[in-house]
Amino acid sequence: MAVQNGADEHEHGPQPQPEGKPEGKPLRVAIVGGGPAGLGAAIALSKLRDIEVRVFEQASELREIGAGIRIGYNCWRVLELLGAADRVKGHHKTSIVHRNGLTGEVVASSGPTPVPFRYQVRRVRRTRLQQALVSQVPGGIINLNKHVLSIEDLGQSQPGAGGVRIAFRDGTETTADLVVGADGIRSAIRDSIFPDHKIQFTGTIIWRVLIPTRTIAHIPDLISSTSWWHGPEGHVFHSPVDDPAEVAEEERLSELSARNLVDPATATGKKFSWGVPATNERVESHFKDYDPRIREALGQVPEGQWKEFSAFAGPRLETLTGWDKVVLLGDASHPLSGAFGSGAAFALEDGWILARAIEHARSSGQPLAKALEIFDAIRSPYYRRMYEHLDSQKQKLQDQQAKAADSLVGTATFTSTLQQRVAAFGGEEGLPWIYYNDIEDVWKQFLKGQSGASL
Repeated sequence: MAVQNGADEHEHGPQPQPEGKPEGKPLRVAIVGGGPAGLGAAIALSKLRDIEVRVFEQASELREIGAGIRIGYNCWRVLELLGAADRVKGHHKTSIVHRNGLTGEVVASSGPTPVPFRYQVRRVRRTRLQQALVSQVPGGIINLNKHVLSIEDLGQSQPGAGGVRIAFRDGTETTADLVVGADGIRSAIRDSIFPDHKIQFTGTIIWRVLIPTRTIAHIPDLISSTSWWHGPEGHVFHSPVDDPAEVAEEERLSELSARNLVDPATATGKKFSWGVPATNERVESHFKDYDPRIREALGQVPEGQWKEFSAFAGPRLETLTGWDKVVLLGDASHPLSGAFGSGAAFALEDGWILARAIEHARSSGQPLAKALEIFDAIRSPYYRRMYEHLDSQKQKLQDQQAKAADSLVGTATFTSTLQQRVAAFGGEEGLPWIYYNDIEDVWKQFLKGQSGASL
């Protein structure tokens, strides 16, 4: 795929339009962010007629920071719609186990999800998903080294004008009819249209790494399943991320993810850090009381390989659009810091629905503002439901902990509340409206409702 490094709008003309493009000025769309949200939106929007799409990414190269990622039914469905599903390969999660991280005792387990094989859950390298999406983005529309400094509503500052001006750190700028904020949890676009919205440290620090599966294959119960080992102040997660049918045994990788929780009130001044190096000593110091199998697995990580991620999150937004010409997708729109392990699916669903809303509004001669209204009417209630679920689970866990604390202390309190903690994960059967969401069906239901309302 051709990537423009540091180009601005004056350095390239509009992208080729599909045959049969209607006469008139194309809709200029600037997508800020080159992660799954931005790439998915670029794919979906580029399929529309009479539209000029550009992606602006602040990094100097397109790269995925992290380790593995969950791809389940909801994500497979939208990947199919984007034409990228066949390029995503990974480990088929046939066995999922939750354990007491201190004793190794199995607390809960499950098998494959009851859906057709092609839609079953897989754990894959994050780079595989990124490569699959990049392969479907039209050439020449991705611009790198584009760090957004500010955006300006030209409809307010210049009477008779319209659109949004984006200024970049390198001194260049561009103007678009629609700005898509797909720039993650620290979204500059969200900060511009909702300046009072703030994200805060959640108290969660996560260390992630991919290591050769062969280095931990000798440890009992490590590579036979995808597992969570829960402790009093966090957990350790591990899973293979490669498909044996595709990757030779000596090249297969597994993911280790270690999570530690602290009281955010005691971590004042904590700064956002994403993918910074962490020493083995720093990681292992938080898991000294864990089962010997976990301690041995952590000890297999070569020095310098761990990356640290500080989890930040923010309150729910009442709307995902602004100025009738700006829309937020993915983590920018719902800063939940990976609460459901399905962020890529949410981001890709956002982009696909945005494209459908624009297509629908334009087909009936309605303005861009109407398309954004449709998008918001579909996606905002969905995210509202997620926040409500998280609030409910948090309250249940707090109630259980308070009840246990009345008669128990220390590890006894942890053991008594472990089942509730595991239940809070939800899973496919517990949260079908998330994990079995079919975004194409969601759109069809919207159209059905519109048809019924017009009768």
